Amino acid sequence: MKIDGNTIRPGMVIEHQGKLWRAVKIAHTQPGKGGAYMQVELRNLEDGSKLNERFRSAESVERVRLDEKEYQYLYAEGDLHTLMDAETYEQLTVNGDLFGEEVAFLQDGMAITVMSHEGRPLSAAIPASVILEVVEADPVVKGQTAAASYKPAMLENGVRVSVPPFVGTGDRIVVNTVERTYVERAKD
Repeated sequence: MKIDGNTIRPGMVIEHQGKLWRAVKIAHTQPGKGGAYMQVELRNLEDGSKLNERFRSAESVERVRLDEKEYQYLYAEGDLHTLMDAETYEQLTVNGDLFGEEVAFLQDGMAITVMSHEGRPLSAAIPASVILEVVEADPVVKGQTAAASYKPAMLENGVRVSVPPFVGTGDRIVVNTVERTYVERAKD
């Protein structure tokens, strides 16, 4: 579907220079001389490279719609991860690069959303938060307050996060998978 260059928004996927790109940042610029244009930072969906491009309102670009499908995470073998379609029980094996840095938060049975174009998986999204157990936490220093200070803690998946002083070894906490930050104690 063709769209005008000035209607590109963050998150949109477009076809440009024969490749698929996701718009990351946009800035509408109107110079003193000449026509206005949209400065767009694009990220290649296949190799992750970045490109800054200018699109004028008179230019048209091809907007691409990605197919989204829910899968259930099963297991990993090296850098390959196996997912299962919950409706058809078909298995899909994808490379760990599809998950980016969030690959450390994958858990058995987790719901995964895979975005694909013409049957080829391009990216995968995991839930925004997961519950993990703290396996190592520094002891509380007397006089610390919960509001002002945090301490480092190691989670069961090997990721380090900062937690409030009242969180100790063995506690289960909710972690934001995108920012890798403590959210709250788990309510289970």
